[in-house]
Amino acid sequence: MRNAANADTASLHNRQWLLKQRPVGALRLENFEFRQQEVPQPELAPGQVLVRNLVFSCAPTMRNWMNDAKRSYRTPVALGEPITGPACAQVVKSAHPRFTVGALLVGVSSWQDYSILEPDNTPVPVITVSSDIAPTDALGIYGLNSLTAYFGLLRIGKPRHGETLVVSAAAGSVGSMVVQLGKLYGCRVIGIAGGRAKCEWLTNTCGIAAIDYKSTELTTGLSERLARLAPNGVDVFFDNVGGAMLQTVTEHMAVHGRIVVCGQVSAYDSDQPAPGPRDMMLLVYRRLLMQGFVLGDFVDEISSAHDELMQWVAAGKIQRHDDVRNGFVGLPAAFLDLFSGKNTGALLVKVANVT
Repeated sequence: MRNAANADTASLHNRQWLLKQRPVGALRLENFEFRQQEVPQPELAPGQVLVRNLVFSCAPTMRNWMNDAKRSYRTPVALGEPITGPACAQVVKSAHPRFTVGALLVGVSSWQDYSILEPDNTPVPVITVSSDIAPTDALGIYGLNSLTAYFGLLRIGKPRHGETLVVSAAAGSVGSMVVQLGKLYGCRVIGIAGGRAKCEWLTNTCGIAAIDYKSTELTTGLSERLARLAPNGVDVFFDNVGGAMLQTVTEHMAVHGRIVVCGQVSAYDSDQPAPGPRDMMLLVYRRLLMQGFVLGDFVDEISSAHDELMQWVAAGKIQRHDDVRNGFVGLPAAFLDLFSGKNTGALLVKVANVT
């Protein structure tokens, strides 16, 4: 993928949000820079597609991509270049046999109106989208975060009927899917989320026990709640947060429990690396499995997983949980809402309509 401003024919009006400076500590609006310009339409190399971005997903892991190379697990966003992140986009020009003009796709794009993607040369799969699926659904309930939840829980966590599953950031884009999949697989699910409204959604819509971490001390109150709700220990912990929450839940893991490390959002907006559990001997004594993963590990199974998700949604077994904003100009402000907990579900920003 590269900047769509490399061009040589008919012009395109292209708005961009660029990384102005690398964040030190908490991300701020001052780290972003807006630019708009007329750019020539590019010539494509074989295997490339020119897309018009329709909806962006604000995913916490994008914060890592703004760090320098020493702290980013993938190639970081270069200063002065567009922010990268998941998007649903429409193909406007193609030099790739699988992606025709007018088709919709989901993949990692960039915060600009037009981007050039290379579907065969990206660590995150580029997925084609059926014409009967709305772009917000393609990026939300059927999107990359839902697939991340699917593979993380079912392939790494391997839940069994009757087991206790705990999910951190349980009302977020990944967590809200994990809790619903856990219910489908017969688990007793406990969701940890921040704020009354999020916990009420988990309880009333998903039918699970919920712990509001904003109303309790993570080192005492959370532990006491877990002891009451999971007296026999936690069999599977799906962790999106890390830090103190990971430490506390690890202390309540059952023998032969599994810890699925999906994200560490508590450390994303910090200068410090994400810490692990303080007492690693807990993993020995309780014979715990602790494993991280990325969606690209399961690229060959994405099509079948996507079909299964669609069947569950059609049957009413999985509910949407999206927070859809509108407007390209508001992208950075929406992204910052992730780190203050102001979003309610998968945070999507719609910037254009399908043509």
